[in-house]
Amino acid sequence: MTERPVQESLFDMGPDEEAGYRVPITCQVAGITYRQLDYWARTKLVEPSIRNARGSGSQRLYSFKDILVLKIVKGLLDTGISLQNIRQAVDKLRDLGVDDLAEITLVSDGTTVYECRSAEEVIDLLGGGQGVFGIAVPGIMKELTGTISAFPSERISTSVDVVEEEPINELAEFRRRRRSS
Repeated sequence: MTERPVQESLFDMGPDEEAGYRVPITCQVAGITYRQLDYWARTKLVEPSIRNARGSGSQRLYSFKDILVLKIVKGLLDTGISLQNIRQAVDKLRDLGVDDLAEITLVSDGTTVYECRSAEEVIDLLGGGQGVFGIAVPGIMKELTGTISAFPSERISTSVDVVEEEPINELAEFRRRRRSS
């Protein structure tokens, strides 16, 4: 049997959709603290799309898109946008795919967040004389793609009959190994 050739994606910047990243890697790559990540997940600003925490010892798994959105949120916070306005912007971005996100630039005047898909739109926004901040999502995505490839990810099983593993208590496992040494 001969293998059929696989057509590559026309826009293939991020890792495959079956890669999941644990909290420490997500925080490091997104440039945020664990407290920020935890708060944003609990308040449903950016929830892990692969696996949410289910009690003590379970691990959240974030997708490439989740980390991209976290970096966008961090960028908007750094420019002084209120968390309430960021929530509204993220709600609008949530339905976009990674490819769609890669084609936009977010612009803000400090209170409102604008989505720009062409240079003409940016010019129109600047025409009002108000200073704006720009977050070029393609640049963030390119940086994130390069950075995240150096970190381990977990493969996600696509089988429907997967038996859920018991959560690993990493601290207990470390203590057990230390005692047995």
